[in-house]
Parts: sequence; C-alpha cells; structure tokens
Amino acid sequence: MEAIILTKEQYDAIVFQLEEITKKLNKALAAKQETFMDNQEFLMLMKISKRTAQTWRNEGKVSFCQVGNKIYYKMSDVEKLLNEHYNKSFSNKR
Repeated sequence: MEAIILTKEQYDAIVFQLEEITKKLNKALAAKQETFMDNQEFLMLMKISKRTAQTWRNEGKVSFCQVGNKIYYKMSDVEKLLNEHYNKSFSNKR
C-alpha cells in the first residue's frame, strides 16, 4: 500500500470540501422530504379514485394535511405507504 503525505493546508481543504458536499446533500434530502402534492396529483400518481383516496385517509394508510377543502400529501408519506405495502418477489427458480 502506498502512503500519501498531505500538508495541513491540503488536509484542511479536503475536509472543507467534504463538509460542503455533506451540507449540499443534507439540504437536497431535506427539500425532498418537504415536497407536497395535492389530491389530484396523488390520484393521478397512484391511479386511484377519489373514493379510494378517502378510504385510505380514513383508514390511516396515508397521512395528509387539509387546508380548507384542499388536501395535500407529503411525498415522503406516499413513499412510506408504498414501502409498507411492498412485497418482495418469491421466485421458485432453481
């Protein structure tokens, strides 16, 4: 294995760049979690009826917020719904 020697300035520059990359990644992840969609977008994405969406909300399958008559869903809650109902394939191939 080959050893590489860095000066303190080079090391500090690398650490600073890694911290900046980490900040940008965390910001991107936080922005993703804060994305909302309205009920119509949810219906089109899931290819379901208004009544099915209402049933899922009543049963607590998907979280939502309501402002007046308008309903919104967090994208992270929709992903959670799909992950909770994910069934791994069970192939019998040998």
